[in-house]
Amino acid sequence: MKKRTSVPRLGFFLMGEKGLAVLRNHIRVFGKETVAYVVTARDEGVLRDFCEEIHALCKKNGVTVLDRKQTPAAKAAYALAVSWRWIIPRRNLVVFHDSLLPAYRGFSPLVNMLIDGEKKIGVSALLASDDYDAGPVIAQKAVPVSYPLKIAKAIKMITPLYCSLAEKIAGNILSGKPVSGKSQDESRATYSLWRDEEDYRIDWSRNAEEIKRFIDAVGFPYKGALARTNRGTFRILEARPVADVRIVNRDAGKVIFVRNGKPVVVCGRGLLCITRMITQEGGNALPLKQFRTRFY
Repeated sequence: MKKRTSVPRLGFFLMGEKGLAVLRNHIRVFGKETVAYVVTARDEGVLRDFCEEIHALCKKNGVTVLDRKQTPAAKAAYALAVSWRWIIPRRNLVVFHDSLLPAYRGFSPLVNMLIDGEKKIGVSALLASDDYDAGPVIAQKAVPVSYPLKIAKAIKMITPLYCSLAEKIAGNILSGKPVSGKSQDESRATYSLWRDEEDYRIDWSRNAEEIKRFIDAVGFPYKGALARTNRGTFRILEARPVADVRIVNRDAGKVIFVRNGKPVVVCGRGLLCITRMITQEGGNALPLKQFRTRFY
């Protein structure tokens, strides 16, 4: 009687839209029996974290799904981590990172790439190392971009890149091929710092084009750019640069015009017309009722 060979299985540490898409594609291509477990978590920093959708997909396919504080009991040849932000204490771990390493190692890389106006965005698959995002790179994929570009659209643009890379790497693992990568060039490494609520605040001393990119980069599924005024705190969701004028006493953050109820704000360079602004409770904050408003 021929001895049955066991099918290798993979573990998944997943969050967000990209994590859901990777898992869905993996099950479609390789079958649910190749999934040893899925670990997921809530993300309080976004308005939609896809945690329920990941749970629903696992339940539909009979896949074990765990909270991040639970330890997987099932054995996995490798684990794949997508949009994961915590340390995973295991070997044979493939991490998917939102940048073209060694640039933008660390946190919120896609947000910072959009703020910086990078000409292309993408994903790197790498083997985990002791220092975050510094391990050997297995493969990368990129897509060119132009601006204006909102974060929600950017996520949708790179999600297929995640699925393609994960499918290729998972296929190699499941067929018994070795997983290896190329060492990163440390001289080209840059780092992207973590962000908290204070980092949503608009810096009006910057130029209007950069502030526009910032507003688009921290919009949905994030909470939106933060602007404090002498009337309260607001979220700016939509804005557009407008032609500058000569200002003899330039003071970034002050409203210079109100056009059809929409404030035009002085920036370090250029002007920015706010076209959609909401209160912290989600109500519409336009039209602007007080001309003498300072954003800071």
